[in-house]
Amino acid sequence: MADDKEFQVRVQQIGELVGELENISEPDARVGAKALVQLLLDLHAVGIGRVLEIVAKNGETGQRIIDDLGRDPLVSSLLVLYGIHPLDLDTRIAQAVEKVRPQVRKGGGELELLSNQEGMVQLRIQITGHACGSTGKTLRKIVEDALYEAAPDMNSLQIEGLEEAAGSSGFVPLGKLGGVIAATSAQERAS
Repeated sequence: MADDKEFQVRVQQIGELVGELENISEPDARVGAKALVQLLLDLHAVGIGRVLEIVAKNGETGQRIIDDLGRDPLVSSLLVLYGIHPLDLDTRIAQAVEKVRPQVRKGGGELELLSNQEGMVQLRIQITGHACGSTGKTLRKIVEDALYEAAPDMNSLQIEGLEEAAGSSGFVPLGKLGGVIAATSAQERAS
């Protein structure tokens, strides 16, 4: 969907701009800019959280709506950013692995979740049968895309079993947009 791609581009741009805040030479301006971004994130989190509370008051119907929102890639990313996703990280990772496993199998591989400790996910893709040289790269991309979409708040993703080196997907964990700003601002205020 074009909107999802546009959203990912915007998230990438926000990540880059947040990173540029570190280059502001005036400490007070840097702290102020980071505080502004954090306050906006906090305001949005409270507002979206309130929306979910209102929807949840509609019982089973409301819960189905919240579940649907959690499955939408764009909305899901926002819910993760604000720490209010209806599913925890472990559940989203497990569901993403199960969802993409048939696609990997169809592409000539087997996918296994080796570990998931504190958002550090380790997977293995084993190529089965005879496959062309691009199979591993294709399967890696399919798996990375599925996991980053479902769990953009992962700390790391390691995929074993493929010979080629991991490429850079340009992925910016959503946690870097809010948590890094808050931590850095607190350190600078303490200085």
